[in-house]
Amino acid sequence: MLDIAIRNAEIVTAGDRIHAEIGIRQGRIVSIAENVGLARQDIDAKGLLVLPGGIDAHVHLEQPQGGGVVMADGFESGTRSAAAGGNTTVMPFALQQKGQSLREAVDAYHAAAKGKCYVDTSFHLIITDPTPQVLGQELPALVKAGYTSFKVFMTYDDMVLNDRELIVVFDVARREKAMVMVHAEGYDAIKYMARRLEEAGKTAPYYHAESRPQSVEREATHRAISHAELTDVPITIVHVSGRDPMEQIQWAKKRGMNVYAETCPQYIALTADDLKGLNMDFEGAKYVCSPPPRDLDSQKAIWEGLRDGTFDIFSSDHCPFRFEDAQGKDAPGARTNFKWVPNGIPGVETRLPILFSEGVSKRRISIERFVELTATNPAKLFGLYPKKGTIAVGADADLTFWDPEREVTISQSLMHHDCDYTPYEGLAVKGWPVRTILRGETIALDGDVLGAPTDGVYLERGTSRAFSG
Repeated sequence: MLDIAIRNAEIVTAGDRIHAEIGIRQGRIVSIAENVGLARQDIDAKGLLVLPGGIDAHVHLEQPQGGGVVMADGFESGTRSAAAGGNTTVMPFALQQKGQSLREAVDAYHAAAKGKCYVDTSFHLIITDPTPQVLGQELPALVKAGYTSFKVFMTYDDMVLNDRELIVVFDVARREKAMVMVHAEGYDAIKYMARRLEEAGKTAPYYHAESRPQSVEREATHRAISHAELTDVPITIVHVSGRDPMEQIQWAKKRGMNVYAETCPQYIALTADDLKGLNMDFEGAKYVCSPPPRDLDSQKAIWEGLRDGTFDIFSSDHCPFRFEDAQGKDAPGARTNFKWVPNGIPGVETRLPILFSEGVSKRRISIERFVELTATNPAKLFGLYPKKGTIAVGADADLTFWDPEREVTISQSLMHHDCDYTPYEGLAVKGWPVRTILRGETIALDGDVLGAPTDGVYLERGTSRAFSG
């Protein structure tokens, strides 16, 4: 007998949409059929869409910041928020701090996450100090242990890698078959722009966007692609914000290069004008993230890329800081100069509803493309497929039930994170996740998180599908 049978299911995957029942045993899908037979528990999905559980491949939780700044969400609140938003897997980052061994960073991150995850997790690494020890011993060993992706930064004082370091790191990734995620913004250009704005007295949060124009993202994207071409390694350009960097990615894809791209909700739902706040005031700090939101033409370009395949994944880049907090957005000096405002906004809980509403409900993308961007492609790109990211016999029973007609106005009162605001306050959306099932267990239902912070498990990953041709 089955443990659970999902009845009257309108099942949507990246390639199909069928009406069937789903049979679940011991947390896995064991049958998909017109009638899967008897089960100890029946769940009626009539009138709802049943999709693979969301995989958010880019979230920051409990990440060390320095300077007394503290991230708003640890693993417990961040994964709770993820579950409420229809996600069953999140992929945060184990950050190597300068002078720290990579293994120490990973061990510390596991200790922080232990017993505090409502959903499944798997860690990317962040490499900030690519010493011979790290590249020759630690990174290869960690990749073999299932940490098959890592992130590098082309900006930020305490994380930036120079071109030589990037090339050496890319070469190790090629040899070890690890996916490289690249934060592509030009460090020196940003420093120049920030200083010029500062000298002109332009220091309000809005000028954060002015200090990081698309040209610095375009140039860094081109440089990252050139390094990837030189070393023959797949890379993913993360949080792409507009047309200029997109054109670089399209150039590479047309030439058959293994270059992948990610975009995020802030680039379809916000613009740089949001950083102006009420009257160029500190309220704009709520929207400070990097790269910043752009303009309406950039939003149009992002939608073009979501439709035509320029973008492979759609992640939140959840990076939360409390607004009314001296350890958050209101850090010392932040009210007098944008460069002291912590970069990042919350979004793990609203990622899926925003894309569903703006994309599927408004007929900009198909429901199958939605699944591809938010579950299937992240699983394939980061070595979790087919265990995760699809509805198929043998896969984990990670499912999200969607009410495509439900209309909700996003507000802080609905959120399950530990941040004190949402940048999408007042945004009306159509389509809402009403049940989240993790390996057969309902962990969120109608806005209530029912699971426990011990429900999530850590996932060791295989090699990215990018390396299989």
